[in-house]
Amino acid sequence: MTSLYEIRADHDERTVVVYQAYAPALADAALRAGRFVPPFSFGRMTWIKPSFLWLMHRSNWARKPGQERVLAVRMTREGWEEALARAVPTAGDPEALARAAVHVQWDPERSPRGAALNHYSIQVGIGRELVRTFADDWVTGLTDLTPTVRRAAELLRTGRAAEARRLFPPERVYPLSPELERRLRAGRAA
Repeated sequence: MTSLYEIRADHDERTVVVYQAYAPALADAALRAGRFVPPFSFGRMTWIKPSFLWLMHRSNWARKPGQERVLAVRMTREGWEEALARAVPTAGDPEALARAAVHVQWDPERSPRGAALNHYSIQVGIGRELVRTFADDWVTGLTDLTPTVRRAAELLRTGRAAEARRLFPPERVYPLSPELERRLRAGRAA
């Protein structure tokens, strides 16, 4: 049974995968370099999402302008957990949020067709103070998922949801320390 609030992600002993959608020029430059480089902005917050389906909803399966390319961003668990430890909930104290290096929010998880589900998915905003650390130290690899996303979207469009699901990245509960669990509890939706 799915808990109302839990982080579900593709992860192994050392890394966790988060997803981002970008314009083609940014995605191409990052993939060529094997890391984030301009036109990626190191001067603004970047939001990372461990839920593949939430990003599919947000990017309209890589069809939204400026979000036509989907990258799987593999990052260290140490970096992921440092970000979570520094996170301030977007629904919390506005003054604390304004000073925070990392923002966190919980939004309804999505079905493959975009319907809101009755459990939540976490999103983490890495602020400009940590964007370089994220890009240079925490990210261990970038994978272009765009062809897979387009194939899955076409399968869904033609009524072949079971085939589409086989293309989705595997996600399972990400274990949190009791300390991190308490910290993130404050950022949960009503």
